[in-house]
Amino acid sequence: MVQTRKKALLVENIHPGAVALLAQAGFEVETLKAALKPDEMAARLAGVHLLGIRSKTQITQAALASAPDLIALGCFCIGTNQVDLGSANALGVPVFNAPFSNTRSVAELVIGEIIMLSRQLGDRSREVHEGKWRKVSAGCFEVRGKTLGIVGYGHIGSQVGVLAEAMGLRVVFFDVATKLPMGNNRSLATLGDLLEQSDFVTLHVPATRETHGMMGEPQIAGMKRGAYLINASRGTVVDIAALAAAIASGQVGGAAVDVYPEEPEGASDAFASPLRNLPNVILTPHIGGSTEEAQEMIGREVATSLIKLIDSGTTTASVNFPNVELPMTPGLHRVLNVHRNVPGVLGDVNHIVSQHGGNIRGQTLSTDASIGYLVMDLEVTAGAEGVAVAGAVAADIAKLVTNIKTRVVAS
Repeated sequence: MVQTRKKALLVENIHPGAVALLAQAGFEVETLKAALKPDEMAARLAGVHLLGIRSKTQITQAALASAPDLIALGCFCIGTNQVDLGSANALGVPVFNAPFSNTRSVAELVIGEIIMLSRQLGDRSREVHEGKWRKVSAGCFEVRGKTLGIVGYGHIGSQVGVLAEAMGLRVVFFDVATKLPMGNNRSLATLGDLLEQSDFVTLHVPATRETHGMMGEPQIAGMKRGAYLINASRGTVVDIAALAAAIASGQVGGAAVDVYPEEPEGASDAFASPLRNLPNVILTPHIGGSTEEAQEMIGREVATSLIKLIDSGTTTASVNFPNVELPMTPGLHRVLNVHRNVPGVLGDVNHIVSQHGGNIRGQTLSTDASIGYLVMDLEVTAGAEGVAVAGAVAADIAKLVTNIKTRVVAS
């Protein structure tokens, strides 16, 4: 159970920076350019300790159950809804993501789309490519002095607000949680208030039960007539058919959409949507965070979290796991144990340590509703004997009926 060379599998063309970091940390890294289907993934996970994916790969309970050696899973993107987080938790597999690294890239895309929609640039560009020369000003506006409504004032939404205000837009926002406004951005009490006032509405919310279809026919009808809608958040947030009808009727003056309820699995698959070929509609293939800077930062952020988990058991950036971070102390052996959250486990563990003559120098236990995560540093005899003692302690802990996963790392 003492740490040995680990294997990492990275799929969906994860940034080379992540590959380099993991290789420098001593991992054997295998990379794949394309996503794997659930049955293909299950077949590839034997002997894999770290798995890295992006948004297209679905990680099911069956895939996780087929990976007894899997220690952690990294989502090299913002979202984690492609992973069965509950099953990963129950199997002792922490999941990490990169919630901040593509913030600027998405925010800049939104700002660009605000200007493009206001000037109908998508249509004008397409027409010139087709050999048409339509120099028009009707229905084209400056964005200065207009009102931008931000739905979801998190990391991306607040960054959009800062950039928009610098361009002279008036910025209002709505969020279900209380958020500190940036600059002169102003919070509104309801979504309806925001929709009534905004010339541009941009969505920055997660995919949850509450946000599913939150921009449906009633909400779109409640927008200021001729306003523009931008969605670079999640495809399930907007009723696409209702949006298409509103654009055709003139209720909505245009839209920029980067995410869809159903997206092609790969570049060779066709894309279909009621929004295609509508006037003043910008459609992009889920590229909000697709910049070289964002992908490099995502690779660095997630790879660093995975390495820290392997080297020291740190889970502070995990989305589905009790958060623990205990600094490593030279000369100690660290036992990491994931167990079912039932009474008496800590007493059983400490009894095992005592039986093997170990001295506990540090011990942190954190729990959630299902599992407990124990990080324990042992002061034992130096050299091979010390390693043997730590290994014996871990082996006996792993025999407990409450055990899910146990391993040892040395400082």
